[in-house]
Amino acid sequence: MTNPDFIDLPVVVAGLGVSGISAARVLHGLGARVTVVDGGSGPGLTARAAELEAQGVTVRLGDGASLPEGTRLIVTSPGWAPDSPLFAAAEAAGVPVWGDVELAWRLRKPLPGTGEPAPWLAVTGTNGKTTTVQMLASILTAAGKRTAAVGNVGVSVLDAVLAEEPYDVLAVELSSYQLHWAPSLRPYSAAVLNLAPDHLDWHGSMEAYAADKGRIYEGNVVACVYNLADPATEALVMEADVEEGCRAIGFGLGAPSPSNFGVVDGLLVDRAFVEDRAKNAAELGAVEDVHPPAPHNIANALAAAALARAYGVEPKAVREGLRAFRPDAHRIAEVGVVREVTYIDDSKATNTHAAAASLAAYRPIVWIAGGLAKGATFDDLVQGAAERLRAVVLIGQDRALIREALERHAPDVPVIEAAEGQTGAVAMAEVVRAAASLARSGDTVLLAPACASMDMFTNYGERGDLFAAAVRELADTGE
Repeated sequence: MTNPDFIDLPVVVAGLGVSGISAARVLHGLGARVTVVDGGSGPGLTARAAELEAQGVTVRLGDGASLPEGTRLIVTSPGWAPDSPLFAAAEAAGVPVWGDVELAWRLRKPLPGTGEPAPWLAVTGTNGKTTTVQMLASILTAAGKRTAAVGNVGVSVLDAVLAEEPYDVLAVELSSYQLHWAPSLRPYSAAVLNLAPDHLDWHGSMEAYAADKGRIYEGNVVACVYNLADPATEALVMEADVEEGCRAIGFGLGAPSPSNFGVVDGLLVDRAFVEDRAKNAAELGAVEDVHPPAPHNIANALAAAALARAYGVEPKAVREGLRAFRPDAHRIAEVGVVREVTYIDDSKATNTHAAAASLAAYRPIVWIAGGLAKGATFDDLVQGAAERLRAVVLIGQDRALIREALERHAPDVPVIEAAEGQTGAVAMAEVVRAAASLARSGDTVLLAPACASMDMFTNYGERGDLFAAAVRELADTGE
């Protein structure tokens, strides 16, 4: 499938990862002359390069800086930072830089019978994006729509817009990286779930990070959905250039005022998309319809419901979609109950904001924390959770930062530090045994590390899997 806008266009794709390979194949199929550049090397990259070269794509490994002569467009993988030398060369030469999301946006096809492409309902935020987008897709499916969770999760956004059988509507998860490189993106409606310091090494500052998140509101048609508990998200709405008539819609865990979503007597309610919203509300479901019904997950459900209602979904489908949804592994997942102690895997809590949400959902807690801090500080996290903590088991390279915060804000909470130098299953088995020794009947042992995992584990998924395996072993041995 060629495209006249791309035939013989000299395009550079930056990065030979999953999104780079997808972009290279799509652009080559459109008729572009594609060169992929990647500063890395090694057997894996060489094998991927050979596959693309066999299809007619040029690949330059070990070269992530120079701009091939005659380049007219760069399509970058999300992880390439804005200060990369390749982009400096592009700016000097007047060459535009797009991300895969920008390319997908420009390649959208009209739906049969409408003349318009499928609308995008978009979600970003420091935490909760994947869960919210998957909830939204479940709701849209319950409403009878052909849809998918795409973008930074599930189906590639490029694959979605080029699918042979078109989607009615897309639930799109977008990272700050993707938003940075998507200048013409204009979602139908969008949500920013929360804002907390993250990826500041890539963006350069919190202000730049927030500005990139705020791009998701540009050109919204029906609703800019924001978090009533996070004023920074509302500030982004106020700064956005939206279509005439687009509304600011807040969500929160309290009783909602008109134009907002919230909770009343255990019910999720909509006071935005109802007639006479000053007096009326629509019941969308119960807190018990959300799995698990932790506070931050209820907030995710409300954000998903707001986007679905902005698209015109009926309340019944919201309830059915939420009831049908189950979160991915390693997101506040109960992995076992041993001697009346509940073990929760939230290994996906790789930063302090995510860990704070988990800690707020349980009490008393034996907290397993630590790993690679990525420049984070822990005073606010520990201070906010101190009264919930029974004890703490510390792991990982940057454990000292958490220990020092505990000494300042929770000096009476017992702390056990796992042996240094151990990794993988051996380390996690010791950690779980230590946590079990500190827990009492009715407690929760919570793996919410507030740190990345790569110092001890392959990734957060392996960390969570080994935690669950260690809990099962604890139950089997009766230790």
